[in-house]
Amino acid sequence: MNSAARIEAFLEMMSAERGAAANTLSSYRRDLEDASQQIAGGLAAAAAVDIRAYLDDIAARGFASTSQARKLSAIRQFFKFLYAEGLRGDDPTGTLDSPKKGRPLPKTMSEADTGRLLDRAALETGDGVNGDRVAALRLHALVEVLYATGLRVSELVGLPVTVAQRDDRFFMVRGKGDKERMVPLSAKARMAMRAWLTARASVPAFADSPFLFPAAGDSGFLSRQVFARDLKGLAARAGISAAKISPHVLRHAFASHLLQNGADLRAVQQLLGHADISTTTQIYTHVLEERLVRLVNDHHPLAD
Repeated sequence: MNSAARIEAFLEMMSAERGAAANTLSSYRRDLEDASQQIAGGLAAAAAVDIRAYLDDIAARGFASTSQARKLSAIRQFFKFLYAEGLRGDDPTGTLDSPKKGRPLPKTMSEADTGRLLDRAALETGDGVNGDRVAALRLHALVEVLYATGLRVSELVGLPVTVAQRDDRFFMVRGKGDKERMVPLSAKARMAMRAWLTARASVPAFADSPFLFPAAGDSGFLSRQVFARDLKGLAARAGISAAKISPHVLRHAFASHLLQNGADLRAVQQLLGHADISTTTQIYTHVLEERLVRLVNDHHPLAD
């Protein structure tokens, strides 16, 4: 039985015994027939080295890691079928590793857009949005503190009120794994927090709350969803696409802008609360690569 016939037998089994949908069967057929055409002697007779060479070839052709993984999955299932049916005495895919999925680049904002966002938040504290000056002061404090510290949104909305009351240049935050780290506060962030603290005191319902950004929900503090919604509204009013911004995007902007301006990678790791520096390196590889190119171009004696 040749490769084509064995692929047909596999597809018949997938349809009859496993009830595979027509789209799934078509996908299996394309992937298996492509592999069989590329491998000398056909797929059914392939050895592990042949399949690895095929996977290396499709990677070189620019197939995404997800497509490579899908093709390997189809090939694995094909050989499991052949082995189970006694059509092969081994499974050549047993020693093959799945392609590693690349980490997508994080969304971030330019320094110019970040400046526009913060300027708009400050402007709105004058009259508020729809006359709600308290909400405008809260939003201004939230965005200034987030961009100054790079906090996770859950850390930001749950900050204790004592952070603002102390008015220090640094404060401790408890993050993932119950680990504490020190983060800085810019002069603008401290000023925004002081203004918010004054406005907060004018709301009787907030008087006894231990949280800097109190709310009436079960948690006692502002929800991440409400902040994300308000942030998108602010972005739209600043002329920035709401689809491009979220609290997480501002956190990435904090780290990216620090690295672009020469900050030490390990310091940024500590500020973000990453347990392992490799996490920071993987996320911000694009920034580090740009900085290295600039470093060589600016300082290497033969760069000109």
